[in-house]
Formats: sequence, structure tokens, C-alpha cells
Amino acid sequence: MKTNTLILIFVLLMTLLTTVACNVSATPEPVTLIETVVQTIEVTRLVEIPVTVTPSATAAISPTATATSTITETPTITPTFTISPTFANPTAKVLEQANCRYGPGAAYLYKYGLYAGYNAEIIGRNALGDWAYAQVQGFNDPCWVSISVLEINGDIFSVAPYYSRLPYSALYNPPESLSTKRQGSEVTISWGSVWMTQDDYRGYLLELFLCQNGQVIFSPMRSDDTILAVIDEAGCDEPSSGKLYTAEKHGYTSWVPIPWPAQGQ
Repeated sequence: MKTNTLILIFVLLMTLLTTVACNVSATPEPVTLIETVVQTIEVTRLVEIPVTVTPSATAAISPTATATSTITETPTITPTFTISPTFANPTAKVLEQANCRYGPGAAYLYKYGLYAGYNAEIIGRNALGDWAYAQVQGFNDPCWVSISVLEINGDIFSVAPYYSRLPYSALYNPPESLSTKRQGSEVTISWGSVWMTQDDYRGYLLELFLCQNGQVIFSPMRSDDTILAVIDEAGCDEPSSGKLYTAEKHGYTSWVPIPWPAQGQ
């Protein structure tokens, strides 16, 4: 009896083990798990992380909630150039043989000779416009020539008045003992004689500013004597005056002022 009971228990255990083994070997059904996670974040410190921002070409980024874009236009400035017109100097052709001189008048020393057909450029003039300061083709230095012997192409008054420097000479002394006397409109000028060799002698040069017809006119004169009478009228706003030089063939001495008499003297 006892033996049968043990056999029965053994059979039951084997049956139970077989059933469990079958259940373990079978593929279980997939199970979907839903997990709810609740996270609590505690901020304990502020961490600054550098960020590189590349701004766009048309707008500026503002750190505030509202972005404001400000565009400043640079005005375009167009430069203005003032161009002064340039004019060609008048040209001239010599009509006949003539003397070119150191000053605007026959009173001045001869510089060189001109012949018919010579061409020149007029680069200056005297106040009246009857003498031209000309650069003659083929010559290094300009000289003064009367417009009466020139055929001028253009307007001589398009060039400015000019006063050239006279050639200086230290061979002789300037005149001395100057005196003047007025009788109405006539002024008489006298001075002491300066000794010169006959070969060098060219007399005396007077550069006078005389009142005539209400205007002061530049009037150069040459004298071989030591006395000269000129007409100097009343009625000009500027005073009359004069300079006196000793002239010799190489040039002129230093000038001395002429003590000009006032009207009524």
C-alpha cells in the first residue's frame, strides 16, 4: 500500500513537470507596457552658453521680443566740377620790317629786328592795346611790338595787360637834381646831366602817368636833353607821377621818382 502511494505521487509529479515545461516552451503573447514618467527639474544655477548669431543682410536682431529693423541710407553725393574755359592767345603775322623793343613804346631800347612774314603769339599788351607783348617764332625771348605792323588773328584785349622788367645796367649813375614846375596843364621836368660815352649814350627814359581826358594814361618818353615839358590835365581821381632812368645801350640804371607838382602849383 505504501509502495503504491509513492508510485502514484511520482506519476503526478512527472505529469505536473511535463505540463509546466510545455507552458514555458510556448511563445508568450506580446505585452504593451505604458509607463508614465513624471520629472521634476530643479534649477540651481544659471549657465551661460555662448551662441554665434549671423545677422541677415537686411534686418538687425533685437534681444527683445519684438525685432526692430533700422535701415540708414547713405546719400549719394555727385561731385560738381567747375571747368574754367581756356582761350587760345591771339596770333599775329608781321607785315613789314620793324623793331621789337624792351617796353611798350618807341621810347624803349631796341631788342631785335622783325621782318615781314614772321609769325608770333601775343601773350600780353599795354593798357591801351596799341603795343603787343609777343613771342616771335624763332626767338627765345618775347618783346614789345607795335600793333601797327601786325596782322592780328583774334582780339588783343583777350590777353591781360603786362609790364615787363627792363634790362638793368650798373655802368652809369641814375639822374640827380630833379625838379619840376607847373604852369596850368604844362609840367616842366629837369634834371642833371649824367656822363656817358658816346657809344653807350641812349639819353634818358621817363615813364610818366599823366592825366588826360579824365584818365591817368601811362606815357613812356625818351629825351636826349635834360629837360622835358609834358601836358598833365586836371580832373583825374588818381594822382599823376613819373620815374626817370639813365639809358645806355646795355640797359637802364635804377629809376628815381619825379617830384610831381600838384594842380595849382
